[in-house]
Amino acid sequence: MKIKHADFITSAVRKNQYPETGHPEVAFVGRSNVGKSTIINAITNRRKLAKVSNTPGRTRLVNFFLINEAAMLVDLPGYGYAKISKTEKAAWGKIIEDYINSSPHLKRFVLLVDSRHKPTADDIAMMEYFRYFEKDVVVIGTKLDKLKRNDIRKSEKLIRETLELTDKDQLILYSSTSRENLQAVIDLVFHDILPEDE
Repeated sequence: MKIKHADFITSAVRKNQYPETGHPEVAFVGRSNVGKSTIINAITNRRKLAKVSNTPGRTRLVNFFLINEAAMLVDLPGYGYAKISKTEKAAWGKIIEDYINSSPHLKRFVLLVDSRHKPTADDIAMMEYFRYFEKDVVVIGTKLDKLKRNDIRKSEKLIRETLELTDKDQLILYSSTSRENLQAVIDLVFHDILPEDE
């Protein structure tokens, strides 16, 4: 599967601002510093499609990108950034929750976690939310290049145990630096959403 086209469509904070394309949607969600924008840029092979900030927590909007003119990649605001007020946290949470509950075209979530560390309480809460509402979700562990090779299995085991993943739940560790497992990520994220021959 190849990503041939990727275009920014719009940013939104409420339902009436979401684009009405009718395309299936894949939503990316994760902590503010997990590397969400970087992996989106790698998947789409566009360096600056999603804005990468040195300051975590800058993305406060729901960003929509059209992929191969057939699907929408949705970048949700990052959660868990400590240096924001409770009011801001609540506002971000509402933006995410409103999108999750109101988008009729949402087909899959991509939960990003930092493969170097045990998933956080926020990561666990997000996974439990998906599980409770029976959402299709895949988990991607970022920053694989920061792990020693003999720690990869340990990291996978820790992520699976902490998020209570079953053998059927999909988990891939990925590196934006080396692009290791990039194609596997693309194939997993867009499985049954984009045609296999794309």
